[in-house]
Amino acid sequence: MQKSKNILPFLIMLLCITKMDQVCAQLNVNNDSLTYEKQRERVNQYLDDRSKRFADFDTSLEQKTGVFGIFKTKGDMQKSIDILKQVVITDNKIFLETKKLLDLKNYESERYAALATEYDNQVSAYMKTITKLQNENEKLRGEIGLLDTKDHDSNVFDYFLIAVIIILLITLYRIYNQNKDKKLTKE
Repeated sequence: MQKSKNILPFLIMLLCITKMDQVCAQLNVNNDSLTYEKQRERVNQYLDDRSKRFADFDTSLEQKTGVFGIFKTKGDMQKSIDILKQVVITDNKIFLETKKLLDLKNYESERYAALATEYDNQVSAYMKTITKLQNENEKLRGEIGLLDTKDHDSNVFDYFLIAVIIILLITLYRIYNQNKDKKLTKE
């Protein structure tokens, strides 16, 4: 009975630890989600920047500041080339940031798989612990039943022994009284 009282605080502590793990995991998930969202916003910002630069490039292609506005000057072409370089640089940034975004997504997927495995292991361990405690509880109940039976058998033996002693005492008392009466009558 004493061991089952000790089990209750252990189970309560186990539940508290499980809840703390779940809260920490939720905080990490929220942090990862924020990181992912920031990265996604960064990629979207670069995409918007690229669209603007490409629009600037289209505009620069149409500009002709040469003689009577018919021809492109060397400056116009250099301006278009510079804008196109900026578009390429932005494209490279988009590729890098998109790779980071995909890495974050892969990391989250792997992390969720690891968490699922960890939780499965914890649940299995809890189930084993509960099964072990139930078996121990059944064993202790069996021992209590056995002790009760022994105690009952011992009590029956004790009662029988007391009855035999009382009968012997009564018999001795009668024999003593009969012998006492005989001694009195003889004198």
